[in-house]
Amino acid sequence: MALFAQLGNYKNFGLFVMRVGVGVMLFMHGLPKLTGGPAKWEALGHSMANLHITVVPVFWGFMSAITECIGGLFCVLGLWFRLVSILMVINFIVAIVKLNMGGSTIMESAEAIELCFVFFGFIFLGAGAYSVDKS
Repeated sequence: MALFAQLGNYKNFGLFVMRVGVGVMLFMHGLPKLTGGPAKWEALGHSMANLHITVVPVFWGFMSAITECIGGLFCVLGLWFRLVSILMVINFIVAIVKLNMGGSTIMESAEAIELCFVFFGFIFLGAGAYSVDKS
């Protein structure tokens, strides 16, 4: 369609909008987890028990919180974007397993599934031209 033919010239801008939008939301979602302290991190870390990893739940919870919060900020900046995307995919896989093992329906775990696909795609796309890494 001729109306949309020129939009292909703005691929980097589209990637920038996606990166910033998703990154800001992840930062806002992860900040309360990160500032929640060890009790919050331990509760988050118990999600790893679904993968039969029961040692140091505080560490795993902290890693999840920092991945969401700081990873969201790095996503906005486009800094270490592919590494952040890999960590986000791992984080969301754990969330999907936790939700499905906890009896949630596929629709209740849809957000985690969708974001897992988004970040999996970001691994291949990179951060684009409008990023700190400029990859």
